[in-house]
Formats: sequence, structure tokens, C-alpha cells
Amino acid sequence: MEAYALLLAATLNAGTVLALAALGLLINEKAGIVNLGAEGMMLCAALAGFATVVHTGNDWLGFAAGMGAGALLAAFFGVLVIWLNTNQYATGLALSLFGVGFSAFAGIRYVQEKLPPRPQFAIPGLSDWPFVGTALFRQHPLVYGAVLLAVAQIVFLYRTRAGRVLRAVGESPESAHALGYPVRRIRFVAVLAGGALCGLAGAYLSVIYTPLWVEGMVAGKGWIALALTTFATWRPARVLLGAYLFGGVTMLQFHLQGLGVDVPSQVLTMLPYLATIVVLALISRNPTWIRVNMPASLGKPFFPGS
Repeated sequence: MEAYALLLAATLNAGTVLALAALGLLINEKAGIVNLGAEGMMLCAALAGFATVVHTGNDWLGFAAGMGAGALLAAFFGVLVIWLNTNQYATGLALSLFGVGFSAFAGIRYVQEKLPPRPQFAIPGLSDWPFVGTALFRQHPLVYGAVLLAVAQIVFLYRTRAGRVLRAVGESPESAHALGYPVRRIRFVAVLAGGALCGLAGAYLSVIYTPLWVEGMVAGKGWIALALTTFATWRPARVLLGAYLFGGVTMLQFHLQGLGVDVPSQVLTMLPYLATIVVLALISRNPTWIRVNMPASLGKPFFPGS
């Protein structure tokens, strides 16, 4: 039973990286913006967070640095696609490629660096319970923070005026503009918020999940997070559940290896990506379902006054 408790704990830990990034991308897409640069933003943020902790010894400063790096890259992306009307898909891909190359170049000196001893977290009393104590109550605070973030997003998007305006901008920016809402500024703020959350996911990856810096360490998680928004049909609660599903698939490979299952390691390593393809293929069989839930103006440029 202890092995399964550890597997569940690892699943929540791995899913947190995907959840934070996917919830950030969800904000972008609810405003009608597609950002394919998540992989690059997460890599730069992972480097920024790791480097900050190396020099300061403070994890929370590392998270702040990661969020800042993600928001900075997102701001650059936002200016290009929102005000200069560049193609969202091409610009996002360029941002991703830039992040991969820049993080590899700037991170050379940090490959051999080590972080201070990692703190252990436990909720007093609850962490001593059999099974659930190990599985649920010995997690980093950001694991619980991701759950609270999903709840906060649900409340924001569906229970507040600002959230309804954001969704209106994603559905029909022309109508929102006609009602006097600053569509471009709203989209830009959404892009900044999404970039900051992708940055937090990248910093969590390098500071907590795998406390080290290695070139390309995000290893496709940005693309999986992007796919999660479609998998979840743009609903925060489903994003959270999907993140834990993919986190579980990721951890399953290590669990199977630990049990001595005679499967080539390459097959186990590709499980998360294979699961992503299978899920998207299944969803795409019902395009009407996607079209009903997808923001109507997703990926479409907006020209005020046109």
C-alpha cells in the first residue's frame, strides 16, 4: 500500500506542473489568444527560477523570478500578436524556439550547480495518517495552490463581471468593443497572467519537481499543457483532472520499472505523449462538441474600427 501512496503523491506532484501551465494557457484562450510558446516560456522560467534559488537560497524568490520571466516573454508575444497583428500560431512557435535556444545558451553555467537542501513539507497530524497522509498531506504548498487556483478560476470566469467580460472578449471581440470594453488591453492582461502561470510551472519544475537545471528539461510538458486545454474543453476543473491524469501516466513508467516490468524503457518514456495523442484523437472525432465549448474567436486577430 505504501508504494501506491507514493505513486499517488508523485502523480499530484507531476500533475501540478501541467496544471499550473494549462490553467495559464486557459486564461489566454478564454480571451481568444492561442500561445504556442508555452514550452519556451517554461524553459526560460525554469532557468530563471533555478538560477535565483542558486544565488539567494530562497525558493519563493525563485518562483517570483520564474513568473517574471514567463510574464516578460508573454508581454513580448502579446505586443506582437495583439498590437502588431502578427500571426498567433507562427509567433508562438517562434517564441517556443527562442526559449529553447536561449535557455540552453544562458543555462550552461548552471548545469553543474546544486540547490540548497530541499525542505520537507507535511501537514501536522494529517501527514501521519495511513496511506492518505503519505499520498495527500506531504506535498509542497504549490500542489494545494494549483487546486485553489482552479477553484478561483471557476469563480472568476463564471461568477464575476470581469470573468464574463473576459469570456465575451474571447467569444466576440467586436461586440465587446462596441460596448466600450478595451479588448486589446483585456487580451494583453490575459496573456500576461497566462505567461506568469507558465513561468510558475517552469520554476516549480526546476526548483521542486526535479531540483536541477538540464537543457531541455521541460521535455514537452508545455505542449502537453497546451493539449490539455482542448482535452478539458476549456473548463478549469477538467484541466485539473486532466493534469493529474497525465501526471499519473508519467509516474506510471517509473512505477512499472520499479516493479521490474519487462518493457523497453523507450516505450515507457513515450507513454505520456502517446496518451496525449490518443486523447486528442478521440476528442477530435466529435468536432461539434469542441466547437460548442471552444471560444468562438480563438486564434482570430482583432482590428478595432474595422
